[in-house]
Amino acid sequence: MDTSSDSDLGRPRTGAALLRESVTMTIRQAMFDELAEAGYARMSMEAVTRRAGVGKAALYRRWPSKEAMVVGLVSEAAAEHIPTTTDTGSLSGDVERFVKETMGSLRHPLASRIIPDLLAESARNEALHEALHLTVLAPRRAAVSMLLRRAADRGELPPDIDESLAIDLFGAPLYFRMLAVGGQTDDAYVSRLTNAIVAAISASH
Repeated sequence: MDTSSDSDLGRPRTGAALLRESVTMTIRQAMFDELAEAGYARMSMEAVTRRAGVGKAALYRRWPSKEAMVVGLVSEAAAEHIPTTTDTGSLSGDVERFVKETMGSLRHPLASRIIPDLLAESARNEALHEALHLTVLAPRRAAVSMLLRRAADRGELPPDIDESLAIDLFGAPLYFRMLAVGGQTDDAYVSRLTNAIVAAISASH
């Protein structure tokens, strides 16, 4: 039961609430550092507690298992970096912004180590795969779907495009470039990739 009164709304959090938030943020950073260093398979709740300098109870009060902790914290981090869906006025403009925002997220120093590891592990762990798809991939695919529908409404795309394939074309080249083979991702590359994605999705029907 919610026992808060109207006078409590907007009141700044103090004391125990701030302490809990501080501990959670410390654990979050420790988890990402440990995940990047050890990988999902070798990472343990105990290792995270040592790195964070907290007791096991602090973790188990928040998450019942390593899987729940990783999915929960990765999902929170991913939600902070979902590409924006504000209309730029053109398909090309929307695609370019998506590319730049996704590129910015992938440039995080931990991303290049964590994302490939989680993708590999999710291929072996069905529960992890389903959880990451639901909380990380699905919101991004939904954002691209909105972008595609908007372009179709403007007449920039045919109404019968293969939406699933078109969505795949948005992320796959950039993820492969940045997380697998490397290479420059300067403004010239962004321009070429934007043009290639627009051409490919226009033909995906």
